[in-house]
Amino acid sequence: MYAASEAEGHRAMALALKVGELLLGSGEATERVGGAMRRITETYGLRNVEVDVNLSALTLSQVPEDGRVATTAERRVRRRQPDYDRLIAVHDLVGEIASRQLTLAETHERLREITRRAPVYPGWAVTVSLALISASAAVLIGGGVVVAMAAFVATVLGDRVSAWLARRGVAEFFGLATAAALGALVAVLLIWQEVNVQASAVVVGAVIALLPGRPLVACVQDGIAGEYVTATARLTEIVFIVAAVISGISTTLVVAVKLGVPITIDNVPTAPLSAAFPQLAGALGVSLTFAVALLVPPRHLLGGALGGLLIWVGFVFLSHHGFPSLVSTTISSALVGVLGTAYARRVNVPSMVFVIPAIGPLLPGSVLYRGMLEMSLGELSNGTLHLIEALSIALSLGAGVILGAEILRAFRGRDLARRIRPASRRTRGY
Repeated sequence: MYAASEAEGHRAMALALKVGELLLGSGEATERVGGAMRRITETYGLRNVEVDVNLSALTLSQVPEDGRVATTAERRVRRRQPDYDRLIAVHDLVGEIASRQLTLAETHERLREITRRAPVYPGWAVTVSLALISASAAVLIGGGVVVAMAAFVATVLGDRVSAWLARRGVAEFFGLATAAALGALVAVLLIWQEVNVQASAVVVGAVIALLPGRPLVACVQDGIAGEYVTATARLTEIVFIVAAVISGISTTLVVAVKLGVPITIDNVPTAPLSAAFPQLAGALGVSLTFAVALLVPPRHLLGGALGGLLIWVGFVFLSHHGFPSLVSTTISSALVGVLGTAYARRVNVPSMVFVIPAIGPLLPGSVLYRGMLEMSLGELSNGTLHLIEALSIALSLGAGVILGAEILRAFRGRDLARRIRPASRRTRGY
């Protein structure tokens, strides 16, 4: 099982880099990516190995104590595409490696099989799931059937146009901006034609489908774990994604207002704080379709969907008992973090398979849209405050989910916990 030669040592390093690329590309936290890479190199007999994980590059360095030449290898992460089915398979493979069940040759072959196998859902299913996120979000905020159908069509149109631009090498920023603009355009057309529906719910649904929930949780997790460089890089990525969404919707709204379309702040819907059937169905639908979009295997879809139902019920319950929105969001997401992480450990899969889809119903689509609309109408102060509120809600979601996982970590056995994370350093703020 151990590297018997320098060539096998290099193959073990190449294996660790490839595994790290697959994990990081699927949105796994830096801490867990580095841990998986170290477990692989240690299993195959490499000592004195340092791992450096950044958002777009992985580096392994080995400095032998016997005076041999040091070795450094790097791998770029050029494609970050969520595929939780493959993520689960890679985690299982790392577990088998750590238990010394596979030779180096067998591990390389298994990894090739994982990377070459077909996605768990076809491409059209992922497109439909994105559209159903928008439709479910429209139902959640009280938009009704007509608005849900309009949100579905707007999201499919935006996704297809964005894909068309991507095939021609156009930067993803402009693809996201275009998708957001088309979602807002459908709402503007409904308002212009005076259709008696909550047209702005179309935009809110489209926004929720585009918001970066997965990078947000990974960003907060990296920051809490002390991986500040990667956390900053992820935060920058999130800022650009949100900026693209804001740019697309704001452009459509500004043009519509200039053309005389009667868009006002009163048009902005907010989700009723209710556990009535439409809201429960909407929350369940958002999380279920979010899980499909992330390529969660069918056997784990129910867990993520029920998490969305739980986070919504918890949020409504706390809000009715006088808790502020940010506190309600943090506590309900922490509850999902605890239960989702505990269940993930029971079935031996990464916790993000359950907790990422679960946060979908609380993503701040309505607040973000209100802020963009106010800024488009010239109310810069109110618009800025609502955009800050949207960012605060998003960060409280990520922090709450990670808080739940950390609560479980605190009460686990010390030896078991250190297999994942060594004892935390204490700086006392210095």
